[in-house]
Amino acid sequence: MTTTPEIHTQVTSEEIAHVFDEAPPPADLSGYGLEDWLTLAIFWLMVACVVAQFFTRYVLNNSLAWTEEIAIYALVVVVFMGSSLCVRASRHIQVDFLYRYLPQQAGRALSTVVDIIRIGFLGYATSLVWKYASLIPDEMMTTVDLPKSLVFNAVLAAFALMTLRAVIVAWQNWRRGYSVLENPAAFDGSEA
Repeated sequence: MTTTPEIHTQVTSEEIAHVFDEAPPPADLSGYGLEDWLTLAIFWLMVACVVAQFFTRYVLNNSLAWTEEIAIYALVVVVFMGSSLCVRASRHIQVDFLYRYLPQQAGRALSTVVDIIRIGFLGYATSLVWKYASLIPDEMMTTVDLPKSLVFNAVLAAFALMTLRAVIVAWQNWRRGYSVLENPAAFDGSEA
């Protein structure tokens, strides 16, 4: 087994200093979807509740009970909305080891089956959350006078969005001719 030697290019401190003279590239926010921004806002709501709870409990020695409940429900929404972001970007945990040893057509067929199973699972999960949310429309939160349906409807929207994103990803994979499972280097930037 041969290994390629590492190549280290000498860089002077002046060359490093000139890097900071260059203008930074413009920020590109086009890769972010609606769910990204919504998840970010809910995340910061959760952070504010945790900070308020910590401050009132350990500094003022008089805890606000509602902060814990809101933080928990915000975490639930962040998890499911963040999952829709992961479906869109194909960033969920996946095992692509088998695809290295399969013939290309078999890998393509298996990848298509995976896309179909993902769409089916997320669609079924959406219907289950819909049924559950319809069972508890008037149930209220324990410490805050808000209905729990806010949380469950947000989770329902997240599952619906995951299903929609899975359909879009499957369509893109079909049009492109390969998925992240078959060609991970095309998605992580290492194939340049």
